[in-house]
Amino acid sequence: MMASKTVFIDGEAGTTGLGIRARLEAVAGITLLHLPERERKSLSARRAAMAAADLVILCLPDAAAREAVALAEGLGASAPRLLDASTAHRVAPGWVYGFPELTGGQARAIAEAPRVANPGCYATGAIALLRPLIAAGLIAPDQPLTINAVSGYSGGGRTMIEAHEAAGGPAFELYALGLEHKHVPEILRYAGLTCRPIFVPSVGHFRQGMLVSIPLFLDELPGRPTGGDLRAALAAHYRGAALITVPEAAGEKVAAETLADSDRMELMVFAHEGHRQAVLVARLDNLGKGASGAAVENARLMLGLPAVAAMEKELGHVR
Repeated sequence: MMASKTVFIDGEAGTTGLGIRARLEAVAGITLLHLPERERKSLSARRAAMAAADLVILCLPDAAAREAVALAEGLGASAPRLLDASTAHRVAPGWVYGFPELTGGQARAIAEAPRVANPGCYATGAIALLRPLIAAGLIAPDQPLTINAVSGYSGGGRTMIEAHEAAGGPAFELYALGLEHKHVPEILRYAGLTCRPIFVPSVGHFRQGMLVSIPLFLDELPGRPTGGDLRAALAAHYRGAALITVPEAAGEKVAAETLADSDRMELMVFAHEGHRQAVLVARLDNLGKGASGAAVENARLMLGLPAVAAMEKELGHVR
């Protein structure tokens, strides 16, 4: 019988932390360490919890996450493995990117890494769509792209959640129009792009759910592919993956909330061959595959739980 693994969530009171805690409580073989509310900001209490843990999951703002990493490093030989849900280390040296379906070796790299950075929610959808198509030569790395996305308001933190739930909140808002959104660097690196995309995120008046869409002029792409070519490449890349599917696009509408409370993601290709245009669409839950669900997927790999072997088998087809 496998010994129980101990996990400490540093910052478990936030939206992502609460989601991770709820998911991990349902996973056999994991013991969660909790600090009383009065001790959650105590350096000595946090250091002691880190020293007792096999894995520490950071659910903190970026600056606090960096401080937590330094705190863990100070434990020397007793330092735990780290999984960071913030933006702080997603493109940092020495950190493995926590997207197991990225390539055939990514799940194993996560399983063996001392430090893993959980992906951003928008980045998860964008990279899932783009990486296989760039790897297949159907989109050039230097292709100018626009990425549009809409998220439920639960991804915006406590202030946004309170505004929407207490006072109604706006129906829809574009934001980050300074074109410096924090997810762009990881999209560039892990999608395999060399041309910085224009990323236009937005928030809708619904709690959970997300759509990421990328419009394409097919005649501007290498080899002038069809929509069917794009879908076939995505389907081949994710064949057998447990959490990512590539269904046939149906109809002319896609609802953002369909996968709320799910850890799955759907990738779709909508195309008009007469106009030689296509739209790539990723649908996921911003708190599921886009945050807490992804963190638990990575935690299971890092802790060597039974899902690791199954996931490696599922991902063995990926290039």
